[in-house]
Formats: sequence, structure tokens, C-alpha cells
Amino acid sequence: MNSMIDGVNQRTNLAGTNRLELLLFRLGGSQLYGINVFKVREAIPCPPLTKLPNAHPVVRGVASIRGQTVSIVDLSQSIGRRAFQQVTDSFVILTEYNRSVQGFLVSKVDRIINISWSEVMPPPAASGAQTYMTAITKVDDQIVQIIDVEQVLAEVMGSNTTVSSTIADDAQQQNREHKKHVLVVDDSSVARNQIRRTMEQIGIETTVAKNGREALELLQGWAEQGLNIAEHVALMISDIEMPEMDGYTLTAEIRKDARMKDLQILLHTSMSGTFNQALVQKVGADRFLPKFSPDELAAEVQQLIS
Repeated sequence: MNSMIDGVNQRTNLAGTNRLELLLFRLGGSQLYGINVFKVREAIPCPPLTKLPNAHPVVRGVASIRGQTVSIVDLSQSIGRRAFQQVTDSFVILTEYNRSVQGFLVSKVDRIINISWSEVMPPPAASGAQTYMTAITKVDDQIVQIIDVEQVLAEVMGSNTTVSSTIADDAQQQNREHKKHVLVVDDSSVARNQIRRTMEQIGIETTVAKNGREALELLQGWAEQGLNIAEHVALMISDIEMPEMDGYTLTAEIRKDARMKDLQILLHTSMSGTFNQALVQKVGADRFLPKFSPDELAAEVQQLIS
């Protein structure tokens, strides 16, 4: 299985093509799940685990992997399914999200597929607000659920959304006087709320979109109303991996449209470990920032819009 992941850092040719590679896996039963390969370091049989006292119930223990101590999260239990009974028969998908490395316990690792983001759709409205799906797609006539791992990690590890007073106090008055407005684009409800709360603390109003397609249509609508996009929106903060249209393609489409080509764009992604900054320049974004530090995000935004 390690050979499936070899060379993931070299798969940069996907940038700007609106395509992604998904590692498919199962959590017991026949349902397929997917995770973006860019976030995967490797997939291995579950190593010996050491249980920690007072750990979160879904953390089955820690393991030493490549000389690093890694928390192993029962992904099935994390999304409300039954916990794995025999971890020795399971696999671990080692991932890097939001500047941290963690392992997700799964029952079986299937294969890697290469698909277009246009084939990846938001979860059905009937799935409800508490769903752990961030998107769905179909492979061989079978539905694949893409899990909102950022939501899982926020519930397990917690998240800090408080901007330090030294940064917030300096920014609030300036931004409120000039009524700064930022467009936030992210398919994860957790990420959208984190960014929105950060912007509120520095006095910035936000409009949110759930994916690149929705954001582009919103911008096009404003342009058709005769608004000067670069003046109406001080900055767009966009995730990279999103259903229907990814952040690379969204950026490229904006740069091709004379009505909005001057919009400042900050790509803000949890793919901190394998992301190549050169890809930001390739599609024409202004900056890249790995998720999620409220102080770093606030400071970066303030620098861009000042």
C-alpha cells in the first residue's frame, strides 16, 4: 500500500486542472469513503498502540511511526458509527492536516482514483447540518462519501479561534472605519466558521460560499450589477480542495475575467505538509497560508488589505 502513496508530493500537475486524487477506504461494511491523496503520507497496517489516560474516547492510542509519536483516531467512531473491535486487523491512514500529523483507523484501504472536481458534489441537503460529509462522488456506480476531516479533528483535538488582543485591537478600528469586506470560500462548515470568527474579531464583514463554483457565480453576479469587485471585496480567502470547482481553478477563472482580475486572493488550506508554494504562483493567487492559526490569518489578512 505504501507504493500507492509514493511520489504524492510530485503530483503537482493536478494544480489548475480541477482534478484530484482520492484514496478510497472502508470503515466496515460496503460503504466507500474518500480522502484527498495530497493529505496522505502513507497507509499501513495498524501498528501496536499505546493507550493514553484521559484521552478523547475516539483516540484509540498512540503509535510510533517513522520515529514520530502519532495519535490514532478511530474514524468510524468519530463519525458516529460503531468503534472498531479489533484494531490489529485494521489499517492506519497517516495524514497531515492543519499543521499536525495524525493517523485515522480504517478497516480497509481500497485504491486511488483520479477524478475531476466537477464530479464531486456537495452532500445532499437531506443529510442535515450535523453530517460529517463534506462532499460525495460516484465510482463504479457506488457512492463515495468524502469525510469532513477538519470537523472530526476540531471535535477531537479542539480548535483555537481567538485572535490575540495585540493584533485584534490594532486592526478593529481601521477595518470598521473603512467597512472592509472579505469573501470566504470553503466547503467545510468548521473552517468557514473559524475564518468568520477570526474576521469578526478584527472588524471585517464576511460573505461565505461553500465551493469555488458558488463563489465564482457570486462574484460574476456582483460584476453584472456594476460593482467594482476589487473595491467591493477587499480579499477572497479560499480553500483549495472543494467540490464542483477547486480553489486553483477558481483563482484561474477570476484572473481571466477583466472585471475581477485585480481581486486579492489568499489560498488557505489544510494541506500544509505536501503543498508546494509554486502552485500558488502558477494559478495567480497572491498568498498561501496553511490552516489554522487565528493570529497568523488575522495578520496576513491585515497586511493584504491595508
